[in-house]
Amino acid sequence: MRIAVVGLKGQVATALIERGAGRHEILALGRPQLDLVDRASVLGALRAARPDVIVNAAAYTAVDRAEQEPEMAHAVNADGAGYVAEAAASLDAPLLHLSTDYVFAGTLDRPYRESDPTQPAGVYGRSKLEGERQALSRHANAMILRTAWVYSPFGANFLRTMLRLGETRGEVGVVADQRGNPTFAIDLADALLALAERLKSDSSPDLRGVFHITGAGEASWADFAQTIFARAERHGRARVAVNRIATADYPTPARRPANSRLDNAKLRAATGILLPDWRASVARCVDRLLDPAATLG
Repeated sequence: MRIAVVGLKGQVATALIERGAGRHEILALGRPQLDLVDRASVLGALRAARPDVIVNAAAYTAVDRAEQEPEMAHAVNADGAGYVAEAAASLDAPLLHLSTDYVFAGTLDRPYRESDPTQPAGVYGRSKLEGERQALSRHANAMILRTAWVYSPFGANFLRTMLRLGETRGEVGVVADQRGNPTFAIDLADALLALAERLKSDSSPDLRGVFHITGAGEASWADFAQTIFARAERHGRARVAVNRIATADYPTPARRPANSRLDNAKLRAATGILLPDWRASVARCVDRLLDPAATLG
């Protein structure tokens, strides 16, 4: 199967290229060939690629900078998502579009379901929510997949930052009053590939619309960090203490949701897909980074 991935260097795009090798023809598209803020560029690049399925894994993800660059965030995350959906519709190709937990306010006392009201607190979340709407309005054959707290062996992410800080510090302050679902990009890529195959062969409306997909289990950022450091110790790294701090102790331009937890029951019921527990996946990721002989299986 020929899968066009919008995004060249992001964590999910990189994981898709790696996990799809030998199974599918993965075509990663990005600037200058495909520029999400340029409709003609998006339509031209995707039509030239002639994919069977399109995965939109690209986004403006600078959450804090988006507060100062709302027009750019909207152009990429909202209008760009619409252009990708328009191209997918013209090609009659199923679309898998990645979105985020930031579409919610983060104030519920339970994991968010797809049916819960959206109420993004910042520019990034608003731009991604509008991207969902544009994608669905332009292409009925689309699956919106909200994910959260993505990490991987490549790119900039929380896990790699913690490992870097742990090389020189004996203690790291980490927020403990925000909870979510750490999601391994490799696990996410495997699920996306399975979903691409399913959408290509199954036209059921039950597989279209909005779904949540995250690693199983939940954690605070501090829990996440402690698990990373504990695994790193097994590779000879020095012990690193986690100082559990409050969000108020680490102010940022954009407000983070206190509750980023997403309920994955709808996706599991429709497809049988459930990502592995986040703790096991953190171990796999740390092992790969710190042990050259480690493999992901």
